[in-house]
Amino acid sequence: MISKEETKTRKPVIGIVPLFDSEKDSLWMVPGYMDMICEMDGVPFMLPLNTDESILGPLYEMCDGILFTGGQDVTPALYGEERLSVCGETCGLRDRMETYFFKKCFQDDKPAFGICRGIQFINVMMGGTLYQDLSSEYKICNIDHHLKPPDDRVCHEVCISAGTPLHRLLQTERIGVNSYHHQAVRRLGDGLLPMAYSQDGLVEAVQVKGKSFIWAVQWHPEFNFKTDESSRKIVKAFVEACTN
Repeated sequence: MISKEETKTRKPVIGIVPLFDSEKDSLWMVPGYMDMICEMDGVPFMLPLNTDESILGPLYEMCDGILFTGGQDVTPALYGEERLSVCGETCGLRDRMETYFFKKCFQDDKPAFGICRGIQFINVMMGGTLYQDLSSEYKICNIDHHLKPPDDRVCHEVCISAGTPLHRLLQTERIGVNSYHHQAVRRLGDGLLPMAYSQDGLVEAVQVKGKSFIWAVQWHPEFNFKTDESSRKIVKAFVEACTN
């Protein structure tokens, strides 16, 4: 039996959604996802790519929080649209697995954090839609959303909405971000609070209203958390939410 003292000192366990390489038929992980959680005193592990609830259920119970990572495009059918030729590769298995984990986090108010694809997936889960390809569908797109290496450099700024939890955390109205995506939030899902916008009007950060910590950002803190204070604060806030 775990004592009360051990419970107080136990580091939070955070399940990380795996990335899938269809060409090699393999799972993989960007080291930064693991490293940033470790840096903030969490214990990360990579989840299997599976939809069997008899497997996912025990894994979910092990976790104090779930990290929804970047990766393939979200299947357009999930937001009621036909797939366009400009849509990238999708992974239905991952969509179904993440649906299970998000619904459980939402139901139980368990902390969750989405990055890049993560904000897009969470928006879809909340009833929103996506631009399947910014270059062909978002006509006022006039800044660089597709970062070129090195991956930790700033490629554009975002404006943080006053009064939002993100604004209270960072205490600033503007930060530079490292952004790498060709899809984005189109119609915002019900129950989502937009917390930041790009200079050309795209939603760049959200919070699920009424939940202790279900946040998502369009940029990549896993690549710049070692040098960027804003990214460190956001990751730390997630890990601390998983601790409570």
